[in-house]
Amino acid sequence: MAGSLNRVMLIGRLTRDPELRFTPSGTAVCNLALATNRYGQDASGERREFTDYHDIVVWNQGNRKLAELCGQYLQKGRMVYIEGRLQTRSWDDKDTGAKRYKTEVNANDVQFLDSRQDGEGARGGDLAGSAAATATATAAATATPALGANAGGDVDPDDIPF
Repeated sequence: MAGSLNRVMLIGRLTRDPELRFTPSGTAVCNLALATNRYGQDASGERREFTDYHDIVVWNQGNRKLAELCGQYLQKGRMVYIEGRLQTRSWDDKDTGAKRYKTEVNANDVQFLDSRQDGEGARGGDLAGSAAATATATAAATATPALGANAGGDVDPDDIPF
């Protein structure tokens, strides 16, 4: 293989409310903290749930106001799908002078997977919910106004690929 790949896809719940900030040039950036669950065996052989925590950075991208939308509509407990790339930053610690590193996901897509009511009541719940419910929530959360003749909501049977 000649190339390389840096791609991350996560589904999880936010562990805190988003932090929306603006750079000195006016570009919006939103920081999210995400928890994902996985299952495995602990040292004694018992089945156990493990939680991993991820730092996410979302930027506005051109006309896509993704960071601002995240800051406006997301809150702690909401389930989201994040797609992006891993990025590691480094800096010198002001107190000790030691070199510090932080690896985070630089998101280029965020999809809201539940409604506000679902996210408020579900704090760190099971991520293995039904696939049909997730697909329905994803479709509803990512719906955008249609362009062209079918902007009224009707689906042309000729547009269905099967």
